[in-house]
Amino acid sequence: MKYFDAHTHVHFAAFDEDREEVFARAREAEVGMLLVGTQKDTSASAAATAEAHEGVWAAVGLHPIHTDKSFHDAKEMGEGGKAFTSRGESFDISNYEKLAGHPKVVAIGECGLDYYRLDADTKKQQKETFIAQIELANRLQKPLMLHIREAYKDALEILRTHAKVRGNVHFFAGTWEEAKTFLDLGFTLSFTGVITFTHDYDEVVRNAPLEMLLSETDAPYVAPTPFRGKRNEPLYVREVVAQIARIRGEDEGKVKEALLTNAKRVFALP
Repeated sequence: MKYFDAHTHVHFAAFDEDREEVFARAREAEVGMLLVGTQKDTSASAAATAEAHEGVWAAVGLHPIHTDKSFHDAKEMGEGGKAFTSRGESFDISNYEKLAGHPKVVAIGECGLDYYRLDADTKKQQKETFIAQIELANRLQKPLMLHIREAYKDALEILRTHAKVRGNVHFFAGTWEEAKTFLDLGFTLSFTGVITFTHDYDEVVRNAPLEMLLSETDAPYVAPTPFRGKRNEPLYVREVVAQIARIRGEDEGKVKEALLTNAKRVFALP
């Protein structure tokens, strides 16, 4: 591997037509990746898909939006016979613990808090589910893959109280002051192609220690420039790495090597 996409969803329905071609392009470019589950179906498929592909690992967990009935995302579970709306899944710890025992599963998540689309009475459910996944990660000694949206303060309070492991804050979109609180706890921050078309996060990318950064695509979402508006894929993590280097004013080769080293450390990859 020369690159690592620390958060991607090639096991989602958006890739049903050409999944193997997507993996082939990534392999040719020496891009490794972490397939991230969002509920029981996609967590199971992440583990199974990782098992079948070299340089691919998985995370299993319950996304906070799926703890309550939510919007339909065709990119995630498809349309027609595979129609899917968040079922309001209760976290079945035995199911996720079994999935986490798979040798290719290296993290728990994506888990966390999402207040962007939120009914007020679901905050308690999100927090309880988040804590349950932290406790699972503690017991298994696996890092957390965090999804936090408009909820950094509450998430930090929970992590400080419950987390005995560290991990990564996926798609970080907070301020430098918020970033420092996660860095102080020992969590890395990962960035997507969004940094190629907005300068909102330049301060965080520039100021964070290089050893605390990861690159990701969150594919099929948020493709970077020059692919903006198209379906994203792990191959495009190269654009994210290049932009991190430009923002920091550092040699791209040095940054690329550091980001790969960071991913290997955080997820205990061979």
